[in-house]
This record gives sequence, C-alpha cells and structure tokens, in this order.
Amino acid sequence: MVPVYRTELLYKCACFKIKKINQLKIQITPMKKLADKVAVVTGSSKGIGAGIAKGLAAEGASVVINYSSSQESADKTVAEIIENGGKAIAIKGSVVCESDIARLFEETVKTFGTVDILVNNAGVYRFAPLEGITAEDFHFMFDINVRGVFLTTKEAVKHFNGSGGSIINIGSVVTSLAPAGSSVYNASKCTADIITKSLSKELAGRKIRVNSVNPGMVDTEGNREKGIIGTPFEDMMLNMTLLGRAGQPGDIADVVVFLASEDSRFMTGEVLRVTGGMA
Repeated sequence: MVPVYRTELLYKCACFKIKKINQLKIQITPMKKLADKVAVVTGSSKGIGAGIAKGLAAEGASVVINYSSSQESADKTVAEIIENGGKAIAIKGSVVCESDIARLFEETVKTFGTVDILVNNAGVYRFAPLEGITAEDFHFMFDINVRGVFLTTKEAVKHFNGSGGSIINIGSVVTSLAPAGSSVYNASKCTADIITKSLSKELAGRKIRVNSVNPGMVDTEGNREKGIIGTPFEDMMLNMTLLGRAGQPGDIADVVVFLASEDSRFMTGEVLRVTGGMA
C-alpha cells in the first residue's frame, strides 16, 4: 500500500505537470503563413478583392486595400480586418494612372516598410454581341484588365526587397470557356494570362514568383448588382459546374493565400482554375 504522504506528493507533481503543459499550450501559437509580409491588393474594397484582403490578413499579412471609388466599402473592409486583429489601410488610386500607382506604393512603404505580395485583382467586364461593342468598351476593358496589371506590376517590383516576393493576377474562367458575347473581355483576360507566363520567366532571377488564379462564377455584390446571380445565366453557369454552386470570395482567397505563401515556393508561371469543376 502506498503511504498517504507519497500519494499526495504524486498528486501534486501530476497537477504541477498538467499546469505547466497548459501554460505551454497557451504560450505556443501557430506561426501564421504570411507573418511580417506586406500585401497590396488592387480593387479590394468589396467582392473577390475584399475576400482576398481578409484572407491575407488572417494569415498575418499587413494589407493595403486599394480602391478607385468606393471609399465606404474600403473603410468597412479595413475596419473588419482590424477588428479581427489584423493590420490594414485603404489607399485610393486608379490602376491606369501612373501617378496614382506610384503614390499607392509610396504610401504602402511609408506605412509598412516594404512590399512582398501584389494581387492584381482590379478588373472590369462588359458583355455584348459584336455589333454592340464600341471602341470605348474595348479601351475600358483593356486599360484596366491589361494595362492596369502591367503598370501596377512594373511599379511594385521596384519596392520588392532582395528576398523576392509573389505576384498573383486574378483572371477568369472565360480564358478557357470563351463564351459568346464577351470577345473583348475574353481577349483582355487571355492577355493577362500571357503576361503572367512571360513575367514569371523575366522575374524568376529576382526570386519573384508570378501566378494567376482564374475563378469561375463567384457570388459577389458586383455580380448581384449586374443581375448575374439569381438569373437564368447563373443557372446555365451552374449547370456547367461539377460542384453545383457558385463560388464564394473565400474560396478564391484561400488559393491566393497559398500562392502568396511559402507553401507554393516551387510554383511560378502557373494559371490555376478555381471554378468548382466548370467544364
């Protein structure tokens, strides 16, 4: 029979060990994938861009919310990130205005010290048959979807440090589906994919990876405002989608976080379809 004093001693030792283990559990917090990184996300006041910004912030990145007109939405996204323990600021600027782009990165570096990640999310679309497309439509889409990607990337790489970085371009499933009534939009997004592949070769020597994420149908404020969600067009798109639902901004954000992090360190020049299995 074990003496009472020894039983008490064993009990106290066990309690002490349990207490120490619990203290260690509290002290040990998993390292976030993007801790100490700084990300600029263009067109991120709402929709897919806002989802991406929130996803990057949740993994520890300091995030710059770029917007062109919707300050209220940008401020709301910043507030949500800060409320959840993240760091974010909003900076207004057009991706087709070189002075705005220069100021975007100057203010980013002034606030956070560097740039590690660029997400070229800003994009526009107008659908119309050939006879309905105007020269203004053409320039509008190519200016933002192509020139914007080029000019923003050109400025961003000036501020990447010697350890490299990650550039993620947000494209579209239309580059492989090529639906009717969207020839100019299709062309602009195909061009952005080629920019991704070309720059991946050009910037590899500087340790900068360049990849694209091409979403399918995503349920966003913009798609609802334009009458895409909840219409026969959405039904048609969902019939082509193996998983049978529209994507959510978070579905796209998770893939962007992967490409921004060291988890994808051996990937560059890739174009990833995130479509729910859209055929």
